Amino acid sequence: MAAARVLLLLAGRPVSPSFVQSVCRLLGAGPGLGPWPTHCSLKRGRLVLSDGPFPGASTRLPLQRPPFCPFVALDQQQLRTPGAELPTNRGVDLGVAVMLQSSDQTVLLTRRTRTLSVSPNLWVHPGGHVELDEELLDGGLRELWEESGLQLPQGQFSWVPLGLWESAYPPRLSWGLPRYHHIILYLLVVSQESQQQLQARIQPNPSEVSAFMWLGPDVAAAVAATEDGTETPRHLPQELPPSVLTAELEEDGGARPLALPVSTLLRTTPTTAEGKERVSSGTKFALRLWLQHVHR
Repeated sequence: MAAARVLLLLAGRPVSPSFVQSVCRLLGAGPGLGPWPTHCSLKRGRLVLSDGPFPGASTRLPLQRPPFCPFVALDQQQLRTPGAELPTNRGVDLGVAVMLQSSDQTVLLTRRTRTLSVSPNLWVHPGGHVELDEELLDGGLRELWEESGLQLPQGQFSWVPLGLWESAYPPRLSWGLPRYHHIILYLLVVSQESQQQLQARIQPNPSEVSAFMWLGPDVAAAVAATEDGTETPRHLPQELPPSVLTAELEEDGGARPLALPVSTLLRTTPTTAEGKERVSSGTKFALRLWLQHVHR
C-alpha cells in the first residue's frame, strides 16, 4: 500500500484509515450534520487529523461530511458480502481546493465538463490531488493554474485554510459502491487583484472546465443555504437576481457570456445519478465558511 496521505491520531495512536472507513466517524463525529472541530497538522503531502490537541498541530478546522455519506450507510456485514467490489488495499486520498477571492470580494467557481467520468457538470472550486512531497498551498495553486490558467504573482495574495470535507464518489450508496474517497482541504486564497483583472487572464482547460463564474456574497449565501439531503432549503434571501453571468467555453477556445438561472445553483443533490448541473455539496460547505470569514 502507498504511503498514507491522511493520518489520524486516535487516543494518541497513529492510524491510517482504510478506504471503507468514515474519517468523521473515526474522529468521534456524532449523528448530527456537523461540522466537527478537528485539530490538524498540514505537513508536506500529508494531513494529520485528531479530535484533540497534539504536538505539531498547526491549526483547528471544521470537518464535515454530507448527510448521505455512503461510508456511514455501509455496515461491516455489507462490506463482507461476496461481490462487493470495494478496495481493500487503499487508504483515504488527500485533495485540495482553492477558493480564489478577488479584491472586490467575489469567488471563482468552475463547472466541470459533462464528459468527465467523475462528478460531471458540477460547479466547484478549482482543485485536485496533492502530489507527494508537495506543500498543500503549492498543490492548490498548481491545480488553479492547470484548470483556469491563472498564476498568482508572489506577494500579491494571502491565504488561510478554511475547512475539511469528507468526499466520496459516487456520493450516494444508491448510485453504486464508492470508487473514490477523499479528504478535501479548502484553502481561501485572497488576491490583491480585482475580478476584472483576474478575469482578463483566465484561460480555462477545456478538458476539465466548461464554464466559470464569479460569485458574490449575496448569491453565495443563497447557494450555501440550500441543504443537500432534504427537500426544504434553509432560509433564503428575499430577493435574488433571476440569473448570474457566467462565461461558457466554445469549441474554438473562446468564451461567450451566458446568463445562468440562479435556480440551477440552488438545486440539491438528486436522488438518482442524473448528472444535473448544480453546485456540489462540498462547495456549499466551503461557501458557508467563506461567508463567515468575510463577515468577521
